[in-house]
Amino acid sequence: MKKGYLVLADGTVFEGERIGAESNPIGELVFTTGMEGYLETLTDPSFYGQIVVQTFPLIGNYGVISADFEGKTAVRGYIVSELCDTPSNFRSEYGLDKFLKDNGIAGLKGLDTRAITRIIRENGVMNAAIFDEIPSGSLDLIKNYSVVNAVKSVSTDEKYTVKPSGKVKYKVALIDYGAKGNIIKSLTGRGAEVQVFPSTAKAEEIFGYKPDGVMLSNGPGDPQENAEAIAEIKKIIGKLPVFGICLGHQLVALAMGGTTYKLKYGHRGANQPVKSLTGKRTYITSQNHGYAVDANSLDGVAREIFINANDKSNEGLCYDGKKCFTVQFHPEAAAGPLDTGFLFDKFTDLMKGKEYAEN
Repeated sequence: MKKGYLVLADGTVFEGERIGAESNPIGELVFTTGMEGYLETLTDPSFYGQIVVQTFPLIGNYGVISADFEGKTAVRGYIVSELCDTPSNFRSEYGLDKFLKDNGIAGLKGLDTRAITRIIRENGVMNAAIFDEIPSGSLDLIKNYSVVNAVKSVSTDEKYTVKPSGKVKYKVALIDYGAKGNIIKSLTGRGAEVQVFPSTAKAEEIFGYKPDGVMLSNGPGDPQENAEAIAEIKKIIGKLPVFGICLGHQLVALAMGGTTYKLKYGHRGANQPVKSLTGKRTYITSQNHGYAVDANSLDGVAREIFINANDKSNEGLCYDGKKCFTVQFHPEAAAGPLDTGFLFDKFTDLMKGKEYAEN
């Protein structure tokens, strides 16, 4: 097996064995704590521009199952402690190394992923690269890397429609900033016809579809980079029921005059606890984001409805009187396994003319 090296922007080097594609990517190094769901991670467009470290030590044990893919893969690189070469699952189609090669993803195995994660937790997210040899010169190429044009790189180019299996009860316009497939399934499963629009869609196009509601999807990158999308969202808020997830949550906040900031190392994994501020429950959620909304910047504009139980960062907002609520986590991801799926029901309630109210 060929040797390879993970080189961090601070000069730290980890030696491992090459897996996946024979390329030398530079990316933003992040970790995700899920004990399962590596396929959803590898096909989540929100990981655009990033080299992903899996903290769980054994990856690939149930193989590759194409039915579980969330979208087109967008990760730059993949780091694991141990890669299973002999997956065992009745749904498995082939091994993970083949998936990485087929999708042009370079990776490394045999690294101390715990040590890498501790560096990120202590120092914050930093850039890194995968090389065949330890570089002897300047690391400026790594240090200067930045994730740009993220949303436009993963959004659909053309609008398309997905219909439910039964009767159409609602029409939902979904603006795709890097949407996960299960968001669409969660809507069609509730009787919604979903028309998916590119991230560049204008408010007039959305209104022209005559939807009952608008879904703003997840997506990658810095939310403040999306000035054009924010301007269009501003035209929609208050005119139609709106539900925003992850990046959609952040974009609504910016459209309503709020601010966002970059977290030290982000929230990525299927075990993030979220506390309800309108009830007594704490939910187990799936998350994948490096930025957060400053809820204080929206005092008098939005009501905080969820916070992260670990660091108290904002996880959800309700814009009373605007027919709009948003969450930072992924209710479609079945982390609890179905703890927060009720939020899609709240969206259908909005489309029926009701106000947001937790169970």
